[in-house]
Amino acid sequence: MKAFLIDLDKCVGCHDCQIGCKDEHVGNDWSPYAKPQPEVGQFWLKVNQYERGARPHVKVTYMPVMCNHCENAPCMDAAKDGAVYRREDGLVLIDPAKAKGQKAIVDACPYHAVYWNEELQIPQKCTGCAHLLDGGHPISVPRCVDNCHVDVITFGEEADLDLEGTEVLHPEWGTKPRVFYRGLPKKFIAGTVYDPETKEVVIGATVTATGEGGTFTAETDDWGDFWLRGLPNADWTLTIEAGGKKKVLEVSTTEKDLGLGDVALA
Repeated sequence: MKAFLIDLDKCVGCHDCQIGCKDEHVGNDWSPYAKPQPEVGQFWLKVNQYERGARPHVKVTYMPVMCNHCENAPCMDAAKDGAVYRREDGLVLIDPAKAKGQKAIVDACPYHAVYWNEELQIPQKCTGCAHLLDGGHPISVPRCVDNCHVDVITFGEEADLDLEGTEVLHPEWGTKPRVFYRGLPKKFIAGTVYDPETKEVVIGATVTATGEGGTFTAETDDWGDFWLRGLPNADWTLTIEAGGKKKVLEVSTTEKDLGLGDVALA
């Protein structure tokens, strides 16, 4: 079965994958695979940008997202007359002729990866560029893959991809996606520790977060900064120690990453 592997650790947010998708599908009728993608309002592949933390401790994550070509695809269950079907290679496609008027297909996707074409009255989404895969074109992989210059997106047989340590989006939904991610962002706690008496940053302070999610430790660097990365969603007791001084904070990463700013060790 075909699958996508997206390595977020490599993504620089250039949007070349998104541009490639638009270039391939806007104004091009690839029936029976798909009708043309509208120039505006639809992104069969889009790059989401997430700004995390608070100044000056901010991280930006870019995440290409598309149809997950799920093994248990809700859109297939919602479709009538076989309007959504799975190919032998695992790609899930919408038949533009059979799907006409079936807006329920759009509503069925929990990932919001299916769009409604008001003009044509059909649901539309990523096809995995199946028309390219089936031959007769200079490019034999999805355009998003071909357009990515830093090898963020890989496409191939699931058994041939290096999926160790990867994750899928919302596995709890039971859809069994075939788009795998490496480097999905985990929560972080960051801050700058300073001594209010000397008015200097504290170098080499030990910072420990303890909670149900485990124990994580870091040291402040030459600028007094610390970063605790890879944290699960949890409540934490944050302990900062240096030079016989100690500060304890109760914090939480259940909803967002934490940029604590300046933290006085007193």
